[in-house]
Amino acid sequence: MAGLYHNIFTDKQIENLFSAETQVSYMLAFERALANAEGTLGVIPADAAEVIAAVCRESKWNTEALAEQTLLAGNPAIPLVKMLTQRVAQRDTEAAKYVHFGATSQDVLDTALMLQLQAATTYITHKNNELQNQLAKLASAHRDTVMIGRTLLQQARPITFGYKVAGWLEALLRAGQGLEFAQQNTFALQLGGAVGTLATLGEHGPAVVTHVVEALGLAAPLLPWHSQRDRLVDFAAKLGILCGNLGKMAQDLTLLMQTEVGEVAEAAAPGKGGSSAMPHKRNPVSATFIVAIARRTPALVGTLLAGLAHHEQERAAGAWHAEWEVLPELVRLTAAALGHANDLISGLEVNAERMLRNLELTQGLIYAEDVTALLTPKLGKAEAHQLVEEASHRAQREGLHLRECLAQHFDIYKYLNNNTLEHVFDAHRATGLSQFFTDQVLARFHTSTSTT
Repeated sequence: MAGLYHNIFTDKQIENLFSAETQVSYMLAFERALANAEGTLGVIPADAAEVIAAVCRESKWNTEALAEQTLLAGNPAIPLVKMLTQRVAQRDTEAAKYVHFGATSQDVLDTALMLQLQAATTYITHKNNELQNQLAKLASAHRDTVMIGRTLLQQARPITFGYKVAGWLEALLRAGQGLEFAQQNTFALQLGGAVGTLATLGEHGPAVVTHVVEALGLAAPLLPWHSQRDRLVDFAAKLGILCGNLGKMAQDLTLLMQTEVGEVAEAAAPGKGGSSAMPHKRNPVSATFIVAIARRTPALVGTLLAGLAHHEQERAAGAWHAEWEVLPELVRLTAAALGHANDLISGLEVNAERMLRNLELTQGLIYAEDVTALLTPKLGKAEAHQLVEEASHRAQREGLHLRECLAQHFDIYKYLNNNTLEHVFDAHRATGLSQFFTDQVLARFHTSTSTT
């Protein structure tokens, strides 16, 4: 029975995709494609191939028995092939001799995993595209919404909220490119036999591989990859990066939701974000879940990366097995994070008025850099920096607005009149190229959607 936290860290569709029943169906898809290829090429009798393929289409395989027998066999392919052979023998004892001909357990399991990951990537890509679409709308809507930019958690200088959102969006666009690369290159057939040489199939081996690849819709590797696992590590890293990007977005929003900041909030709903002790609380929920997931995924990626060097010789003892639960868990977490992220952004409440008020918290200190830039041609950067620094310190010490201190500083004010100061302290002017960069990201997003 699943625990109380289970639904936070999973996705129902991905759970179904990595269920025992689905895994068995993909394993049988491999056996069916293998038999059909061998029958077509005359490696095994054509009528035997037909019987094997027909039995592979049957349903109601005893997954509980398979799981139990895996503890003794060492992997689930061995008991499944045994079950398959028994069923084929019930129809044709001669055909049963050719079940799983020329293949090995890892061929079955790795190929089934590739098919699962391929389907999972299609789903994750769809969820990522949904999120990109929402972020593009948000960035466009707030292209000119001015807020404070923060460095090292301190107020720095004005940006736009659209610019901040565009940063999240661009990261997801790159992640989407990584997923697209995986769909085209990563998910490759595994078929090598005992030590990867296809010795049993001999000269028919390449043709069998070609037929099976075409039947399953997987990429054709140059050679079997039983102990070369970089494909899987690369894919895991792509998911880890995607989750990290989602975590960065969620962490940013969580900080903007703080009471003292109050610039955004998650959508309100009955029972959402409350406190068992404090009735006034409105806690982040979806954002918190995403941050939690982003903290878990690096260790999963690390497990695969650490194992990369330990797939000894032609088949590994332990390193291969360590992948079995890690990859499905990483996929589940990624899909869950995307689900939470779509919920978060779809209902995000943006308080533009609070953003403007927060710009005034430092009483103009956020414009100190602009004042220095204006004085530099007159005084040189070092002297300009020193004078503005003196004025800034006085403003902080005496609780004055920086503009007031500048107007009272003779060595500064003689170069900056009231009109100039009014221009310098205009927040909408001080956002730099926020809108330009936002527009560039939105243009890239619209280009990517028009070509998919």
